[in-house]
Amino acid sequence: MPPYNEGYMHLSEVIFFSAFLVFIIGILMIDLGLFNKKSHVISFREAMGWTILWIILSIGFYFVLRTHGDWLHGIQTKEHLVEISRKYQHDIKLEGLSFEEAIIIYRHNLGLEYITGYLIEKALSIDNIFVMIMIFMAFGIEQKHYHRVLFWGILGAIVMRFIFIFLSSALIQQFFWILYLFGGLLIFTGLRMFINRNKEERIDTEKHPIVQFASRYFRVDPGYKGRKFMVKKDGKRYVTPLFIVLLVIEFTDVIFAVDSVPAIFAISKDPYIVFFSNIFAIIGLRALFFVLMNVINYFHYLKIGLSVLLVVIGVKMLIHDWLKEIGFETIHSLYIIVFILGSSMLASVLFPKRKKVEEV
Repeated sequence: MPPYNEGYMHLSEVIFFSAFLVFIIGILMIDLGLFNKKSHVISFREAMGWTILWIILSIGFYFVLRTHGDWLHGIQTKEHLVEISRKYQHDIKLEGLSFEEAIIIYRHNLGLEYITGYLIEKALSIDNIFVMIMIFMAFGIEQKHYHRVLFWGILGAIVMRFIFIFLSSALIQQFFWILYLFGGLLIFTGLRMFINRNKEERIDTEKHPIVQFASRYFRVDPGYKGRKFMVKKDGKRYVTPLFIVLLVIEFTDVIFAVDSVPAIFAISKDPYIVFFSNIFAIIGLRALFFVLMNVINYFHYLKIGLSVLLVVIGVKMLIHDWLKEIGFETIHSLYIIVFILGSSMLASVLFPKRKKVEEV
């Protein structure tokens, strides 16, 4: 009899992953169908309530992994646990431990990888909010339609992140040097973000590549005002400006995923953990968008913090083997990330941005 049943392992992954997707989609359907049947302006109170709910659920999932993380891969034996840890390069030492002792350490580390990845994605998604606000304003979208666009945008993002994450994981397992490519990309992105931190970003709605693509291949009703993505006129189907904005949001998320997903791979090589942390963070992004709309400018040093964070994570990917030799663990990554983000937000509060004095 083999030390572990590979078929059982794959079945466990399918069941665990499917249950996760059912739970996430169920919550989203309740959100859209029960609380947002009609388009309306999301109040700060409502947005805060959903933000707190998603944070609670995200933390709750951490405790699921902390207590039952071995269910994910159907781990039944010490040999299987060692194989999984080697496959996904978990920074844990299992030598000389019983299976019961080793599984506790594995669960603890899995939970840390998830919550650290979640924190990274949550922080980077704040920068995504800046861009989303500009997109809505540039296209003149009414606030009551924001929620609808973000909802469907996030459903699309779940599919895109799934493809990107598991494809990246497969490539990393075949070609380890890709991690160094990701590390260099993160350093470049972080430096570029720091250099352009004070640059005023603008969106040209007419020259945007997605707008030009849609104008060329779809019938567009530019004068439509409403919540529909498509309308029918004279027997022909037209897409609306709201649909164009949805495409722009999806395109923007793909661009951000190129930065954020490699950043989480610096913490965990397990694609399921990368996906879980990613999805919990971006789903909560919808509610967080409405919370931060009016207060995001107060954290003017946050962009510097995010740029430093990307550079640090990129360097970690480049020198991962050396860090492992000196005893660097997942918990240390979490400490560094919390320090960088906390320092940038605290500095924003202690040293508020000076208001420009208008000349008379």
